[in-house]
Amino acid sequence: MKLVSIGDCVADGYLDEGVFYPGGQAVNVAANAMLDGAEKASFLGILADDAPARHIEGALEELGVSLERCRRAYGTTPMPGVRIIDGDRVFFRGKRDTVAHLLRLGISQEDLDFISGFDICHTTNEAGIDSELGRIHKVVPVSYDFSVGHGQELLEAICPSIDIAFFSGEGLTDSECVSLARRAKELGPDIAIVTKGLRGSIALHGGKLYEQPIVPCQAIDAMGAGDSFAAAFLVSYADSHDVRASLRYAAERASHTCTVHGAFGHPHAICP
Repeated sequence: MKLVSIGDCVADGYLDEGVFYPGGQAVNVAANAMLDGAEKASFLGILADDAPARHIEGALEELGVSLERCRRAYGTTPMPGVRIIDGDRVFFRGKRDTVAHLLRLGISQEDLDFISGFDICHTTNEAGIDSELGRIHKVVPVSYDFSVGHGQELLEAICPSIDIAFFSGEGLTDSECVSLARRAKELGPDIAIVTKGLRGSIALHGGKLYEQPIVPCQAIDAMGAGDSFAAAFLVSYADSHDVRASLRYAAERASHTCTVHGAFGHPHAICP
């Protein structure tokens, strides 16, 4: 399958180790799609012109991720600080004058022509292109990661223009996760998926509720596990159209991600 991922690019700065890893939801999904066996994956976003951006670009190219429609801007790459405490991430705010904070991505007709050549377009709540989803949806199926956003107004704005919805059920009970999937699916998506951390995940498709437990592992870093889950599900489902098998594969890949540092490795020293 061929996937294009639109959105954010960041350098996740591990403060205690003095290194950063390539990151950002959209970057992580594109990278993991290639690791999961996608025929082609492309990242479309804004790259800065500093050393972290060059390292991230090199890591993506090493994995075979296409960057041909990326924008390149004078400025700095966002670098949120991260500390790993008991295997989970604690974030610290980075500088607020980066290319991600100062610039917004627009979608041109040339971008739409490019995007139309893929099997699915994945994007996220961090991409800043919500107003463009209707145009994108006319040329390619769309998957969207809401993260923890699930207000009714947001669902009504986004869901009619997407085919697969991903949510984080952080802070929600099991019944609230099911209710969220149902609310989303009623508004348009063919599949609504809610990840629940250690409680596994659920998917609603065709009136049927699927449940998937986690795959146990010796977790050292949960960075990017949700993005790994989304990428694996999309790659598997595009080939199999089997929701249950795709959830299982997604759980396996998310578990593996928790056993390595960073969203998909490729550390680099943080420059002073």
